[in-house]
Amino acid sequence: MTAPPPDGPGLAALSPGATVLLQRLDALFEGWGTGGGALPMIMPPLLPVASLAKLDVYDNFPHQALVVSTLDLTQHQQGVEHEEFDGQVLEPARFGLPSAACFAVYLHHEGRALDDGTTVTVLGRCFRREEHYDGLRRLLGFHMREVVALGSHEFTQEHLRRFEERILALAATLGLAMRKEAATDPFYDRGGQRALLQKLAPVKHEFIVDDLAIASVNVHRNFFGERCGITLADTGKAVHTSCAAFGLERWLSVLHTKYGSWEAATVAVEKAALEQAPVAFDGAER
Repeated sequence: MTAPPPDGPGLAALSPGATVLLQRLDALFEGWGTGGGALPMIMPPLLPVASLAKLDVYDNFPHQALVVSTLDLTQHQQGVEHEEFDGQVLEPARFGLPSAACFAVYLHHEGRALDDGTTVTVLGRCFRREEHYDGLRRLLGFHMREVVALGSHEFTQEHLRRFEERILALAATLGLAMRKEAATDPFYDRGGQRALLQKLAPVKHEFIVDDLAIASVNVHRNFFGERCGITLADTGKAVHTSCAAFGLERWLSVLHTKYGSWEAATVAVEKAALEQAPVAFDGAER
């Protein structure tokens, strides 16, 4: 059974076999988070434009931006068939479709004082406007599992180290030829001290299979802590944050290519999950 064709530009329906594999993968990645103390949460599918703008999303990622509007009923003509709506019949867009699942985590914790070592895991539906779409490799709308760390600089760095080990170990178990590369996606402004610091110490590393980034680890320093007023309870300083992210449909694509069927790929993932399950992040047996 081959991968399902897209049902529209950047849109794809997952077959039953692909759906089962996605669920198995997501359970594995979520388990990595909850096994290390992450709290599972469900975030809203839309976020206020004003909130995303506060995080510089539209300055740093304008090429990915998608927003949601309602119809201006005073301009809408009933009974007319439409393939699209132009701006004249749309009301101002006050909500955005997030391009990453972690944005909602920082906005949810806005103004809060947190204990060091706070970790949250979410499964988000994310949306990105791309120059082109390519099956399950590159989609307009897709699932992203993230495990987000909020705390001290040391804690957020250790969080990424542990997840990098897990990602590379899983790829090796699954027989995927994976490489790690520094990426240039800015979480910060393109100018000034933050941009210079990013060039000196990359803030994002991607894990690539078949020339496709299927996971990443991202360090944001105290950027989101400052913008959202999230502080450490013991010091009052802005938290540092980092996250590990998994594009689930991209994992489906490379696994289907590797194993030839959804069923074979699912068996391989289930076997890999069992092999990794007895070992916690600190190396201790559960």
